[in-house]
Amino acid sequence: MSVYEEDSPGKAYDGRLMRRMLACLRPYRLAVAAAVFLLMLASGLAVVGPYLTKIALDDAIPNGDGRHLALLALLFAGATLLVFVLQYLQALITAWLGQRVMRDLRTQIFAHLQRLDLAFYDRNPVGRLMTRVTSDVETLNELFSSGLVTVFGDIFTLLFIVVAMLQLDFELALVTFSVLPFVAWTAFVFRSRIRSAFRDIRLRVARMNAFLQERFTGIRVVHLFNREDADMERFRVLNRDYLSAHLRSITYYALFFPIVQLLTAVALALVIWYGGGATIQGTVTIGVLAAFLEYGRRFYRPIQDLSDKYNLLQGAVASSERIFGLLDEEPAIADPAEPLDFPAHAPGEIRFEGVWFAYPSRSEEESHAEEWVIRDLSFAVAPGEKIAIVGHTGAGKTTIVNLLMRFYEPQRGRILVDGVPIGSVRIADLRARVGLVLQDIFLFSRSVAHNVRLGHSEIDDDRVRAALDAVGATPFVERLPRGAGEELGERGARLSVGERQLLSLARALAFDPDILVLDEATSSVDSEVEARIEEATSRLMRGRTSLVVAHRLSTVRSADRIIVMHHGHLAEEGRHDELLGEPGIYRRLHELQFARAQEGTLVHN
Repeated sequence: MSVYEEDSPGKAYDGRLMRRMLACLRPYRLAVAAAVFLLMLASGLAVVGPYLTKIALDDAIPNGDGRHLALLALLFAGATLLVFVLQYLQALITAWLGQRVMRDLRTQIFAHLQRLDLAFYDRNPVGRLMTRVTSDVETLNELFSSGLVTVFGDIFTLLFIVVAMLQLDFELALVTFSVLPFVAWTAFVFRSRIRSAFRDIRLRVARMNAFLQERFTGIRVVHLFNREDADMERFRVLNRDYLSAHLRSITYYALFFPIVQLLTAVALALVIWYGGGATIQGTVTIGVLAAFLEYGRRFYRPIQDLSDKYNLLQGAVASSERIFGLLDEEPAIADPAEPLDFPAHAPGEIRFEGVWFAYPSRSEEESHAEEWVIRDLSFAVAPGEKIAIVGHTGAGKTTIVNLLMRFYEPQRGRILVDGVPIGSVRIADLRARVGLVLQDIFLFSRSVAHNVRLGHSEIDDDRVRAALDAVGATPFVERLPRGAGEELGERGARLSVGERQLLSLARALAFDPDILVLDEATSSVDSEVEARIEEATSRLMRGRTSLVVAHRLSTVRSADRIIVMHHGHLAEEGRHDELLGEPGIYRRLHELQFARAQEGTLVHN
């Protein structure tokens, strides 16, 4: 199964999950009680109409009592109107209830997702998580607004009708109930088939959502390699499968409800046959027969509704299993029970001591064979020192950054900042001290100013302007129609790569970190933009402890010290000139890059 597809639902009913779903209603217990009370009143009043009809046919009409008949008609109209009002109020309350529960769940899920570590997101595609927050929560909303509470109305209606029929005529009531075993068998047969159809619908929706998400995210690649027609054909297949699953469920419903209606008609026919014969014999009145016909129609309608609500319950159980499974996911990286504080006026010292690390694998089989990305790594960065980290692709450079930011935890060893193990402090305190600028810059679709301050109330407009000016971003920001108030579009699409990079530097500066980390910050820009970014980073690094992860060795010449990584080991360290003067990995990397640069110049000329 693809990681994008939904898991198959488990049991159709799970008492543990049902208790957790009912717990979502606890803050609104008064609203639930009011809705159930209104449903009970409406169900009781629904029994009044047929009984009034019985009195009219047996007493008022035979006796020619017009006043009595008029009073019965008024009572009938009043009961019908009151049922309408009660059902209207109940529908408002249950809809309000469902929306409130849905709001609470979405807020809870979003807050929980914010706390989960990056390893969780490595295992779970974004499309699946979006389904949890949207579709699965919406399914629970349907249960709370039109299923869980209203089922009481169906149950009350059945109970009141059964009591009324048994009181009117016991034998005729048994005749009315005679087709119930066939209704139950029909519901049982169709239940499993409808459940299978719903499972196929959810599976095909997940496949289609995953396909759409990937194609829209990678639309540039689709256009570049002319994959529009092929992707369109693939989408047609997915869409056709989704349609087929829906049509199958519709077919089952189209069969189920008419069969129940046919059985209802059989029950009414039996009432007419048996009750009509009893009426001819004088043992049953015409009013009782008319009341039974009306009760019979009303009796089988809630049974149909209960069967439909069973399918709704089944979908809700499957959705709740996924939602609560997500909420039960514990963050692998969390604040310690008794967190320590960094020393006051800490200068920004960094120390790695015997650190080993392997990224968690998605499969349990592979997790036993750990592939170490970092192996017994030890080094120290003095306060205010500028350290460059270089090495071939996969040497572990970015992993060092991930471990320092505590995006992942090392399996062995420890990392200290100002003498305090980073696992002993609050995550927020650690990350507040470190400013990180990544190669792949992410900007939000809001304004320039918002992307610099990220909603932080302490960063005012003056501080935003100072940060933009300090990194040299002011000229291009002023060219925007609304300046720092300009909306940037999704992922900052209106800006160039270099401009997005400068904004990320301004963001780091605005938060004024003690430690600055640059991860391949200039690898995706040309030489002219690289020079502007290097000038901005030089200003940004003054007085700060700095780690610069670089692919281009030309950007690390001014570093106080260069750490050379090779297959997770610290292979070499020293200044640029020192490392070039000795045969080793750094000199080999430098020669390779210099040779490529020369080849590029010759080709260009």
